[in-house]
Amino acid sequence: MSTAVILMNLGTPLEPTAPAVRKFLRDFLSDSRVVEIPRPLWLPILHGFILPLRPRRIAPAYAQIWDSSVDGEPVKGSPLLYYTRRQAELLQARLAEERPDITVSHAVTYGEPGLQTVIERLRREGFVSFIVFPLYPQYSATTTGPIYDQVAHIFRRNRDIPDIRVIRDYYRHPLYIRALANSVREHWEKRGAAEKLLLSFHGIPKANIRKGDPYYQQCQETAEHLAAELGLEDDRWQFSFQSRFGKAEWLQPYTDRTLMEWGKSGVTSVDVICPAFSADCLETLEEISVENRANFLQAGGKAYHYIPALNLRGDHIEALAAIVQEQLPNSCSSA
Repeated sequence: MSTAVILMNLGTPLEPTAPAVRKFLRDFLSDSRVVEIPRPLWLPILHGFILPLRPRRIAPAYAQIWDSSVDGEPVKGSPLLYYTRRQAELLQARLAEERPDITVSHAVTYGEPGLQTVIERLRREGFVSFIVFPLYPQYSATTTGPIYDQVAHIFRRNRDIPDIRVIRDYYRHPLYIRALANSVREHWEKRGAAEKLLLSFHGIPKANIRKGDPYYQQCQETAEHLAAELGLEDDRWQFSFQSRFGKAEWLQPYTDRTLMEWGKSGVTSVDVICPAFSADCLETLEEISVENRANFLQAGGKAYHYIPALNLRGDHIEALAAIVQEQLPNSCSSA
């Protein structure tokens, strides 16, 4: 039985312009999984204030990372889409060594190529078994949840539903943790280790955790596994949360405030890694690498280094391949 693997990430504007950013934000922020405010309250705010103003402010940030270079590697177009596409190509080559019957494609939750378009194409090509692989190591109802919704929506009227599986999370998979640790060790070999290692995860509203979202616990476990793999003492590392939006309380400690507090307290050097991101994007290349660097240095810090996402690392592709293989028939999970 031929199986199609679909790597998925959040999505991106198609170009770094205000109209393209507005379209992307409209789709993204209209999802009730992402913003849980009742629609009659939220939609007027979204269409009356956010969409008319925010795209013009953040389009220049997208322009800064478009057709750029990440860790010395040229990137064509949007880094997120570029890396997701290349990850699919590399995973295809890796799996072909043992399973030539498997094909790997990519899709995004918001934007193009959409999941429905990709699945319809693959079904026309004769694939009858699917593994949808969200590239979010830690599960959240705000990220992986919408992918489950889309899968249900795509097949809600089908009588002949194919074999389809969604990989829920891989936050403590040993090969994922090893790849993260390897990336940190290689950075240390090149630049030396900083006083502190900060593990910055994408934030979500704190209320989501009270409602049952397991994201915080999974981030904490990832952080603890990575620190243990690196042999770090408790005073050498911390985990935090970035990218909060609006006035509600989000998961803490906040990345920006943590870095400013460290700078003011005499911490001179810091390394930052973002374990929740499988590919570099606006939140890592602009918010972490630029904005939070400035926060730390202005608060008194002397040296700040961002350790890139796993992107196209060979050990990252090996981890993805192992996770997929565990989902195939006659496989058992080791996560």
